[in-house]
Amino acid sequence: MLEISFLTLFPEVFSAFLSSSLLGKAQAQGLVRYSPIQIRDFSQDKHRTVDDTPYGGGEGMLLKADVLYAAWKSATQGAPVRTVLLSPQGRKFDQTLAKELSKESRLIFVCGHYEGVDERFIEKCVDLEVSIGDYILTGGEMAALVMADAITRLLPGVVGNERSITQDSLENGLLKYPQYTRPRVFEGMEVPEVLLSGDHGAIEKWRNSQMLERTARKRPDLMAAYQAGKSESPGRKSPK
Repeated sequence: MLEISFLTLFPEVFSAFLSSSLLGKAQAQGLVRYSPIQIRDFSQDKHRTVDDTPYGGGEGMLLKADVLYAAWKSATQGAPVRTVLLSPQGRKFDQTLAKELSKESRLIFVCGHYEGVDERFIEKCVDLEVSIGDYILTGGEMAALVMADAITRLLPGVVGNERSITQDSLENGLLKYPQYTRPRVFEGMEVPEVLLSGDHGAIEKWRNSQMLERTARKRPDLMAAYQAGKSESPGRKSPK
């Protein structure tokens, strides 16, 4: 079972999302356990202070290292754990990193707020800083939920048909082919004839060509990376 703790000032953000859909089912089945932890509970003063002004001046407030450290120690309970700080300065989150983190047994996501986190906490406790994109959020909670969702669905037993995971966009470096269902004709637009042919070889060939075409058209950056990887690994399997 994977245990995921969230150090946060807003634990109420997590309850509805983590109890819904596949994430809720995964927790009910004992495949994952989510634990939002209120950082403010570890403040030592009567005002439950969690932040302070930065030394040297500057805008905004910083989360205090001592309070965060106390919350982190409570979450780890002395056991090995990988700690992730959600930060715009971190490694960009992608499917490769989701797979890497899904193999851990324990994760802690530190959800920052205000202007950032005291650097000493990062140096002492954080194993990995991660960003979900080049933009700024009001806090790390939404980013942590995005990561938890992407990681949880990769755990064995979470998705009923695990083969569907291997067919997702980005799994082989390409976008997924277009898909269709009933009705056969919608607003004058018909389902491609090849999908109605029953010829599985022709269908696979069409899907592979569509993966290449739409990746080149929609995400040329992915196509460039895919082609670079293909040239570096001649044995790599690719769509025909």
